[in-house]
Amino acid sequence: MDVFCVLEVEVNGEEVFMVDKNIVSNYSGRIKRLLGKSKGGTRNLKVIFHDFPGGGEGFELITRFCYRSGKIEISPLNISLLHCTAIFMEMNESFFGVNNLFEQTEKLLEEIKFWTWSELLVALKHCQELLPVVNSSGLLHKCVDSLVGRLALAGEASPCPSTSSPDSSGLRLSTDTRSTGSFKNIYRATWWLEDLVSLNPYLVKMLTKSMVLRKFDHGVIVRFLFYYQKSRFITATVDEKCKIIETIVEMLYSLDQSSVPCKSLFGILRVSRNLNIKKCCRTVLENMIGLQLDQATLDNLLVPSPVGKDQIYDVNLVLRFTKSFLGTGFCRVPLIRVQRVAILMDLYIAEVSPDPSLKPSKFCSLVSAIPDSARESSDGIYHAMDMYLESHAKLSKEEKKRICYVLNYEKLSSECCKHLAQNSNFPSSSSFQALASQKNKLKSLLEDSNQTKPPIDSPYSSVETKIKGKRKEACEEIVLYAGRLDTENEKLKANLQGMQCRVLELEKVCKKMRNQIAKMLKSKLSGQSNARSLPRLCS
Repeated sequence: MDVFCVLEVEVNGEEVFMVDKNIVSNYSGRIKRLLGKSKGGTRNLKVIFHDFPGGGEGFELITRFCYRSGKIEISPLNISLLHCTAIFMEMNESFFGVNNLFEQTEKLLEEIKFWTWSELLVALKHCQELLPVVNSSGLLHKCVDSLVGRLALAGEASPCPSTSSPDSSGLRLSTDTRSTGSFKNIYRATWWLEDLVSLNPYLVKMLTKSMVLRKFDHGVIVRFLFYYQKSRFITATVDEKCKIIETIVEMLYSLDQSSVPCKSLFGILRVSRNLNIKKCCRTVLENMIGLQLDQATLDNLLVPSPVGKDQIYDVNLVLRFTKSFLGTGFCRVPLIRVQRVAILMDLYIAEVSPDPSLKPSKFCSLVSAIPDSARESSDGIYHAMDMYLESHAKLSKEEKKRICYVLNYEKLSSECCKHLAQNSNFPSSSSFQALASQKNKLKSLLEDSNQTKPPIDSPYSSVETKIKGKRKEACEEIVLYAGRLDTENEKLKANLQGMQCRVLELEKVCKKMRNQIAKMLKSKLSGQSNARSLPRLCS
């Protein structure tokens, strides 16, 4: 080799190649352009590449192509690297009647629809090693579209009858002995999951978007994303885990939320708690969970507080869930769903109330997070409040009043009102409100009974009147005691139990007498009807 024709090429700071500049420049427009700008002689020529596709391996393939007069074996195994290097080295001109490298790779790409699944997968795996150059070349998009198209054809050939939820895995369906065909169809629809686990998050995002455009069943896509996350987490580094979580959440958010199971979202939340994922990603994940809060369980909500927090459970997280759930407006959410969340929240409040680090303001926020109209009864809140006040005995009187202010006394049962009036954990004002609510209930009951008066000539009318009088007296007694509650609180508590028993006994007697009156009236009317019709039957 003539020493004056030697060209030194440094590739990405890794390797140095000594090549014939004339041979390489005949096939590379970039080398020719760089040497044309050289102002020196032909001695000590050197070219430095910092971002050469494929590094030393890529440049070695290029030199092999050049030294073999433009002849090289191109296959799906090396097309990704050759195509990118051809673009980088500007090898798009023909010499000596031989097609340039770029045209040869393009010709093979035109036959991509005839490639096998393994060849497509290998080409795609090589593409992820050549980012971002391969993305701008168009090769990556061709491989992704071809791969997803192959999956779409496979899905049409063996459709999956039930792919609405990623929890409907082949393992679970295999226990269903009614139809082995269902298991086979599920397997055929998801046989490719394991093959795509080795791809990086960027390619997974491209594949998911392509699947959505091709109208893939969202349940199948969700199953793929969760399978990918679980499989990759086994060997991934912390930084890789963050990128995986961010990609999975972004893609899940773009799908139909009815296809995304709440349980799996909580799984993503738990594994991401100790990862430094982006704030926007965490917000999106919490919003998705919040929208399905009525499908959560108590165990799902019992998420430990972040490191450094005194509280046992992350109460702020649950408050954000409820805010997302009602974000579209309480009136727009079906009442049955809000009622399920109200029951769940009552269970959660009872679970976290003994926490000595739970502040009164947070406790009140939990109680008020769901509209009170969604609760049919306040008994659950009362019991949780009782545990909270017992665990926080050092609270001031004013703090206790503020806590009790969020309790709806009108929705307390008689048993809870009776228990509250004797409960030393509650302030005296709460006992008064409990009595007042019972008085209102008795008043409503009395008004209802007045609407069903017996006939004037009924022998039981006087008895009913006496019972009503007794009940009225009981109500007046309750109101009288309640008015003197602040000054005679201890005396009231001593006599309240007897009063409550009297009221309950009177209610039972009233109910029994009304039933007897109804039976007598029915019997009397029936007798009169038979007496009038008797002559007609005998005629």
